[in-house]
Amino acid sequence: MTAFLDFFEHMPIWQKLIWLISIITIFWILEGYYPFRKNAYQKWRHARTNLTLLSFTMIINVVFGIITAGIFLWGQEIQFGILHWFDAPIWIELIIALLFLDLIAQYGIHYFLHKNKWLWHLHTIHHSDTHLDVTSGTRHHPMDFIMREIAALFAVIITGMPISFYLLYRIITIFFTYWTHTRFNVPERIDRALSYVIVTPGMHRFHHHREMPWTDTNFGNILSIWDRIFGTFLYDDSKKIVFGLDIVDETKTDILKYQLKLPFNKEVNYKK
Repeated sequence: MTAFLDFFEHMPIWQKLIWLISIITIFWILEGYYPFRKNAYQKWRHARTNLTLLSFTMIINVVFGIITAGIFLWGQEIQFGILHWFDAPIWIELIIALLFLDLIAQYGIHYFLHKNKWLWHLHTIHHSDTHLDVTSGTRHHPMDFIMREIAALFAVIITGMPISFYLLYRIITIFFTYWTHTRFNVPERIDRALSYVIVTPGMHRFHHHREMPWTDTNFGNILSIWDRIFGTFLYDDSKKIVFGLDIVDETKTDILKYQLKLPFNKEVNYKK
């Protein structure tokens, strides 16, 4: 287990980049051949908008990488956090750390991005996508992404996890970010079965329906248990899903300038 975790701790940036590109490419190909729904849209133009937003978040990642390293050094020096309060096998500590990260840095912050009016303004850019596909996983306003990074650091501080746990979590998160947004058609029977444990594309699509109350369901990213525990789980007839957000100009889904200004657009009637 130690050797396994050491691999992620010392994983070079180029390997992480290959992992990211590979996941996007695999789901891009799969959704092209086996789409959830066949409808024409300018896939490359759509990808250009979303991947440009990805470039912004990658820059933010560099900054937070420096902050994160400092927090890990500080935490280990003062031995602060839940994992320092008891002795347990490393695999149990890893599970605890991943559960906290998934709850706080994924489900928790995502819930508040919807429930807090100011945070919802930032998050609308993610939901304004009318052509949900694998690249939509990268579609976040820079300020939205910063809030997610802060939530992840909060989980790190309260658990006192080693950096290897956190880096493994980031690798897993990359997979689930694109898996849950892909247009790849996972057969409903399989999708439903998997949704008892993990978040699936079929499950997450309801979250991207253009109207409430469906928009405020299925907040999870990796594990679906949080939605089930907190009563935000939904699985219905996927034919009813219409992607986008009914409070914004959906004709401008791929206009980057409009999307970046969306949180500050006073013409939008935010319903929060």
